[in-house]
Amino acid sequence: MENDVIYIDVKKKMFTANGEMNLAIQTEIQSGELVALFGLSGAGKTTLLRMLAGLVTPDSGIIKFGSMVWFDSEKQFNITPQERNISLMFQDYALFPNMTVEQNIQYAQPEHDPKRISELLSIFGLSEFRKKKPNGLSGGQKQRVALARALAHKPQLLLLDEPLSALDAEMRAMLQNEILQAHQLSGATTIMVSHDLNEVFRLATQVLVIEHGVIQRSGTPENVFLDNNISGKVQITGQIARIENHETINVVTVISGNNQITKVIAFNNDIENLNLGDHVIVFTKAFNPIITKLNP
Repeated sequence: MENDVIYIDVKKKMFTANGEMNLAIQTEIQSGELVALFGLSGAGKTTLLRMLAGLVTPDSGIIKFGSMVWFDSEKQFNITPQERNISLMFQDYALFPNMTVEQNIQYAQPEHDPKRISELLSIFGLSEFRKKKPNGLSGGQKQRVALARALAHKPQLLLLDEPLSALDAEMRAMLQNEILQAHQLSGATTIMVSHDLNEVFRLATQVLVIEHGVIQRSGTPENVFLDNNISGKVQITGQIARIENHETINVVTVISGNNQITKVIAFNNDIENLNLGDHVIVFTKAFNPIITKLNP
């Protein structure tokens, strides 16, 4: 799998809430990376994920996984999702309500392997729930079942469509470790759609920022979002909720994705480009907090 680079060069006309948009994506994804597709709703992230899965057909272009061509419009070639050795985890987990936890995981296996199922149940802390059906599980437990099922047939490519969006902030932070564990256990290249900057910084090795159907920036989360002139340890990312002026200083209130509230002391020149609602990151540098705006 070391040379299984994913090459993508596709175009697709889309109809979004904001009107017609032409999705045009060209990129390469290295084997073993955990890549976040980041951007606003309607930017084309989920459509790209579904094109990789074979559930949406590009209007034109090519998709290759290593030496294997998955899609080639010129040659009118498009292999099925079953031939791509992928696992796709949907936002709502898409568990079968009439099946037990064990049966849901087993369903993903081309050949029944009880040992593999038992291993996955143990790894994700689901052994005691193996005979339960999804309606008897919490949101976090359902996510673990969906992850276990996604790994059941040892995919080469793991696709996650906002896997934590249905959970509250506390549960979302806790289950980020489950995503990392699934990525490491599978050894697969993992591509995840996300709107959450905290999630991207916590999980992704690479990020593709998609805006209006094209990749605007790519690289590590630090290179893409941070001002490279600032050094220091990342503390939180969040949004500015309040800026209060106190004579010579300002107090900036930042609320992170898990509803953590942080107050930062800033001088006028520190906040001249900051506004309410801006996405920012708070560092510590020489024991003093520093706030800086994330690149748009």
